[in-house]
Amino acid sequence: MALPMASSAKALAKELKNIQEEPVEGFKITLVDENNLYDWQVAIFGPPGTLYQGGYFKAHLRFPGDYPYSPPTFRFLSNIWHPNVYSNGEVCISILHPPIDDPQGGELPQERWNPTQNVRTVLLSVISLLNEPNTFSPANVDASVMFRDWVDRKNAKYEEIVKQQVHDSQKEALRDGVTVPSTVEEYCVRTKIPTREEATIEMEDFFDEDMDCTEEDDDLQDDQDTD
Repeated sequence: MALPMASSAKALAKELKNIQEEPVEGFKITLVDENNLYDWQVAIFGPPGTLYQGGYFKAHLRFPGDYPYSPPTFRFLSNIWHPNVYSNGEVCISILHPPIDDPQGGELPQERWNPTQNVRTVLLSVISLLNEPNTFSPANVDASVMFRDWVDRKNAKYEEIVKQQVHDSQKEALRDGVTVPSTVEEYCVRTKIPTREEATIEMEDFFDEDMDCTEEDDDLQDDQDTD
């Protein structure tokens, strides 16, 4: 007899379907393995009018077993020189930080992950971060210093590195048979971005319908409540 689908898998299946039906502009989403809903392959196309224009950057989006109570991780596979990307490609951004009280972290609780967030908000946060780095708490200090120097027009080294990475990524796009959008019209897609209220209602509906899926999930919820 087939085992019941975990509530986290149901949530991810629903989100994947929504993303496929209403894509986020600049992203292409697929599963690394069609039998594994917890590991997504992401392709990011550089937004027109930015340093990343024409770029094709690969990444992995991985989800924990207790999603959406805990955040996913987002790690670039392509080389990205950016103040908020670690040397291993992992993105450092508030929305992907666990919802804990950390006065030393310099982040407000509402800036961190919470169960009303979803894949769409993560993707939009990542693309926003690419265009507007946070240099106050950098994951890559050298890139942060270089970015500030570029903004202050002291040197163009940051721009040179990013543009070289864009050029290299285009070669990978050719190998993958991917056509990178080159105009605003090609880049943009029709998509409805849910408001925070809509996202909250959707998650509440999900919890009402599916939280009794497995005993394991109930135990996990109990653990979350007692933390």
